[in-house]
Amino acid sequence: MVKSTISIITPVYNSEKFIENTLNSIINQTYKNWELLLIDDCSSDQSVTIINHYIKDNPNIKLIKNTINEGAAVSRNKGIMMAQGDYIAFLDADDIWKPEKLEKQLEYMQKQNCDVCFSSYELIDEEGNKLNKKVKALPVLSYKKLLKSNYVGNLTGIYNAKTLGKITSPNLRKRQDWLIWLNALKASGKPAHGIQEPLAYYRIREDSMSSNKFNLLKYNYRVYKIGLGYSTFGAFIKMLIFLKEHFFVKSKQTVNTISK
Repeated sequence: MVKSTISIITPVYNSEKFIENTLNSIINQTYKNWELLLIDDCSSDQSVTIINHYIKDNPNIKLIKNTINEGAAVSRNKGIMMAQGDYIAFLDADDIWKPEKLEKQLEYMQKQNCDVCFSSYELIDEEGNKLNKKVKALPVLSYKKLLKSNYVGNLTGIYNAKTLGKITSPNLRKRQDWLIWLNALKASGKPAHGIQEPLAYYRIREDSMSSNKFNLLKYNYRVYKIGLGYSTFGAFIKMLIFLKEHFFVKSKQTVNTISK
């Protein structure tokens, strides 16, 4: 396997409760040729203090501080533009990678010659307890399919910045990660590949958007209307397609990991 550098982008905002687990999961990766760009969005808790403790012993961890609170999209884009790696990966400040995540994914991408890759992932609750559920990755994901609903768990996604360039997203407060993967597939001209093995843990939080169906609809509409530039009518039609896909098709990708 070619020893390419992977840039990891992590926006941070008041994440003191979770950031140590997230950082440890990166440091403990079996693949070591990475840099981590943490973008703090004016946290008012101890997040920065915790991060600085890790930076002392890990020179490949870098902290960027926003002067004003700008949101995840701006923070993530800042990290992308500063990234030096051949590949770009994302991990939010409350999620966790399994130790072989980067190694397995990079090896797969190089063997399959794919530009965009993601994987299945498992669900944990706010306290880190396993919920015995996983979200299965589609083996192959086209732009057309991705346009219907976001099938890429952002904590598992990697794209090849060496071939695609730096893919950023419009400044939307929510769901901007979906636009990154849509833009990446458009730039690639090839489908994304999904690794079936779960390589990460996604934390379900009480205040998360995924737990609020109204916000999910509101922000998804903005993806179509603002992020992708559809007309009001066009965005409405896309939302109808999204509703069907999300609740009747994509929902089947979440399965129990313990048999009854």
